[in-house]
Amino acid sequence: MRGLVLGKTLTLQVDRPNPEAKPGEAMIQVLQAGICSTDLHLVKGYMEFQGVLGHEFVGVVDQAPNQSSLIGKRVVGEINAACQVCETCITGHPTHCPHRTTLGIMGRDGAFADYLSLPFENLHLLPDAVTNEHAVFIEPLAAACEIPQLVSIKPKDRIIVIGDGKLGLLCAQVLALSGCQVTLVGRHTTHHTWLESKGIAVTGDIHDIQQGADIIVEATGSPEGLALAAKLVRARGTIVLKSTYHGEVLVNMTELVINEISVIGSRCGPFAPALRMLAGGMIEVEPLIHARFSLNDGITAMEQAAQQGTLKVLLKMS
Repeated sequence: MRGLVLGKTLTLQVDRPNPEAKPGEAMIQVLQAGICSTDLHLVKGYMEFQGVLGHEFVGVVDQAPNQSSLIGKRVVGEINAACQVCETCITGHPTHCPHRTTLGIMGRDGAFADYLSLPFENLHLLPDAVTNEHAVFIEPLAAACEIPQLVSIKPKDRIIVIGDGKLGLLCAQVLALSGCQVTLVGRHTTHHTWLESKGIAVTGDIHDIQQGADIIVEATGSPEGLALAAKLVRARGTIVLKSTYHGEVLVNMTELVINEISVIGSRCGPFAPALRMLAGGMIEVEPLIHARFSLNDGITAMEQAAQQGTLKVLLKMS
């Protein structure tokens, strides 16, 4: 099969062996995949990963030992493959399993290939109402849906989302559904005026923003974004970190202590509400699609995705 493989360099291999579906796993033919900021960090050395990149995908089940009802079904998949037997898994936290592999990120080849394998319990059937292109957004949308599960959000709260990239745009939409006041801060906000119809304020000027927000969602993955979050949050407010950081980040911990700020890390999230939101038309993802490439042009696609201001770049396998 073909696979976009990260080794010493990023290469497109055309004769890579198909992944081996272990017991309890399905072999999935990938239809489309999306390039994520994490993929770009991995190329720079994050997690020291080597193998096939990619974790946002939609595919068709090709093989499913002892689960024949899955064959031919369109699916998306949660990216953390847990052992299901350790104490962490048994107590209900499989995404933090110390023995887990993570699709295209840690110990498991990913979705920028013709085929991938994932455990049955990671798969979610895709409603007919969701197209393949839109289904690629389920994984990052699920990550956005994690925020209301971690933080109590009240309709009177004022929330600021810092970062108008792919994840920031999804987070702003999900949080606006709670009825609270949401402001998106970014560098390319003139492209996102469509959010205003959803009641989301959009600005590129921090001087437009009143300090003292109840909740700040930091979705830039940059030290500057984290510093701005600490500046804008109210005393005893909450900062939610939605991006991974490549390299060391210096934080004024004294300021966080004095103001009694809660800082919460948040990564993967629940697929079920993300599927309902997308199928029900509650979240718009079409404006997030920047470019489409075939897998054969995967290296060019990665270069495009790395350009400042680029939103979602899609890879089509066929």
